[in-house]
Amino acid sequence: MNNQNNSRSADQRRHNGQLTRESWKIFQIMAEFVEGFERLAPIWPAVSIFGSARTNRDDPNYKKAEEISRLLSDSGFAVISGGGPGIMEAVNKGGFMGKSHSIGLNIQLPHEQSDNEYQDVALHFRHFFSRKVMFVKYASAYVVLPGGFGTLDELAEILTLVQTGKTRKIPIILVNEPFWRGLLDWFQETLCGEGTISPEDMDLMHICNEPKEVVDAIFAHYEARGFEPSAKEKEILLEL
Repeated sequence: MNNQNNSRSADQRRHNGQLTRESWKIFQIMAEFVEGFERLAPIWPAVSIFGSARTNRDDPNYKKAEEISRLLSDSGFAVISGGGPGIMEAVNKGGFMGKSHSIGLNIQLPHEQSDNEYQDVALHFRHFFSRKVMFVKYASAYVVLPGGFGTLDELAEILTLVQTGKTRKIPIILVNEPFWRGLLDWFQETLCGEGTISPEDMDLMHICNEPKEVVDAIFAHYEARGFEPSAKEKEILLEL
């Protein structure tokens, strides 16, 4: 009987210790949100740009990301990337050379992620979910270049939020049509065909191949309304 009681006491101590660690984790998460809000709220308008961390500097997609970012920066947009190598570095480099802020939302990973040197504003996150909020909350557009699981995750995130009305409708631009064609065909033929998305959901995305097309598409979206969120959109973003 004593052995059973001792075992239960040990289990309870382990449980209490784990609960204490989990509770303190909340403050770490809060700190990430607070710093993100304070650092990014004054920087407006901004475009979040995504793509592979594994893209080499001599890759055409790297050069295209750099040019897109520079054009956006010179047009008055801060550019936001994940702060790492590959496409993220190209984005920050282009923004750094332009007239507006180059922002990196860096994530701590066991491998692959290291901060690039082209960041006017650098934030650091332990948690993907708090980082994701920052990508969406302050973005007037999403630009998505070829990438892997992380890039697809960000694309699916913004599509879901816009589709469900949990964030405002913004341009979602896929760059490099051949890379995305198979996925878009699958969306159209399988997801629409099975009724898991609506045909009009396909209109949430735009395809562009050239850097200037990206900038023109963003300005075209806001031509009739301006970049300032409406009162209703501000409420939606507050609840994001």
